[in-house]
Amino acid sequence: MELFPPYRSDWLASPPPSFSQQQKYWLFRPGALTVGLREIGQVQLQVVRERAQGLHPSEAWMLKRRPHAPVWLREIVMSINGTKSVFARSFTPLNASHGLWQGMRRLRTRPLADMLYHDTQITRSQFFVCRLHHQDPLYRSLRRLLGDECPPAHRVMARCSVFWRQRQPLLVAECFLPDFWALAAISS
Repeated sequence: MELFPPYRSDWLASPPPSFSQQQKYWLFRPGALTVGLREIGQVQLQVVRERAQGLHPSEAWMLKRRPHAPVWLREIVMSINGTKSVFARSFTPLNASHGLWQGMRRLRTRPLADMLYHDTQITRSQFFVCRLHHQDPLYRSLRRLLGDECPPAHRVMARCSVFWRQRQPLLVAECFLPDFWALAAISS
């Protein structure tokens, strides 16, 4: 399969020195993020959007697919004790959403973790992290959700990884909203 270079990639395999220990912990925390969030407080999950769409050019390299290839997209926001804390954007090739990753279409308000951590055939890539920029599809979706309450892109840190099942990818990109860090600091 031909690989395509990223249209723009600020994603890094290791954290910049400017990230605090707390930020590094959460950005590279293995396992289900939802489990860690539940250690802080009561987690509520709201589905923001689910639909088929074309793969954004800046995300194509993550799935090893061509830009604009059809994908199934799911965007959610997780709140801790009523405070919006994490926004996530997940997607898989559209044909995989009807096959190996069809469970993604039936989750409703359950987290992806419910289907990812109980199958030994699923492997996870390394994490990549970044501060978002205003052109990033993850930030654009966050801006659409929060409107004028959306923090500037450079204040939002994100991580992503790809889950693989029989060579079919499912990408999960999660960004931590500024209010999350205060909640995490109280619980540590």
